[in-house]
Amino acid sequence: MIKFSNENIHFRLFKNKSLGSDYISKLIHSKIESNNSLSKSTVLGLATGASPKKVYEKLIASHNEQGLSFSKVITFNLDEYYPIEPESKNSYHYYMFENLFKHVDIDPVNIFIPDGTLELDDIPDHCEAFENKIEEFGGVDFQLLGVGSNGHIGFNEPGSEINSKTRLIQLDQRTRSDAAEKFGGLNNTPKYAITMGIQTILKAKKIVCMAWGSSKAEAISQLFNKEITKKWPITFLKEHPQVELVLDEEAASLINPEFFQKEDLVNK
Repeated sequence: MIKFSNENIHFRLFKNKSLGSDYISKLIHSKIESNNSLSKSTVLGLATGASPKKVYEKLIASHNEQGLSFSKVITFNLDEYYPIEPESKNSYHYYMFENLFKHVDIDPVNIFIPDGTLELDDIPDHCEAFENKIEEFGGVDFQLLGVGSNGHIGFNEPGSEINSKTRLIQLDQRTRSDAAEKFGGLNNTPKYAITMGIQTILKAKKIVCMAWGSSKAEAISQLFNKEITKKWPITFLKEHPQVELVLDEEAASLINPEFFQKEDLVNK
């Protein structure tokens, strides 16, 4: 592992996705275990897609093999496709239950996922209620993020504003193209999603963003430019004081090697 920093963001570079996922799962495990010992709840912001799957696998193993309890855990998912039924195998509701929730002792009343079945007129009130519920629980303690090949975090696509809140958003063509295979083609891929906003994400007490593979390398490289820009929403993370970005070697492949040479690196 290599540790280094750039502005407000601390980077951890691992040889592969499995090692990086193990590191993240241990952070989450430690946070839950610490709060459980104090009889406190833990509020997690959760991501979906390919990136966090191994993190969730390792958390399930922590529950089964080490007795980690999720009974005091409250979760808020970043986003959901719209429109989509929760029973759809491509919904993030289905994803979360298959990949985490049904394997641990979390109370279903503590699970909050944007609703992809609402009438359009009901979405603004739903989004406001989602924001209020996060505040009601005292904010997100630990926000887990992935990043899209176009730099989106959640489904905050290029052009999203830093003051954006939970809302319905039109998906970028690149995002839809990346998802098209699992939906059986671009024509079947949703054009919209409900997502936490940039402002919502940045309110989390700690943010850990993971990136695996060469398809994420261009987005990661934007964090080494001075500019914070809505063209690359991931750059808004530089506005947060507690961000760790966990990478594998392929995701870090476009970072200038000179940067590593100039920094005081710690190798383990």
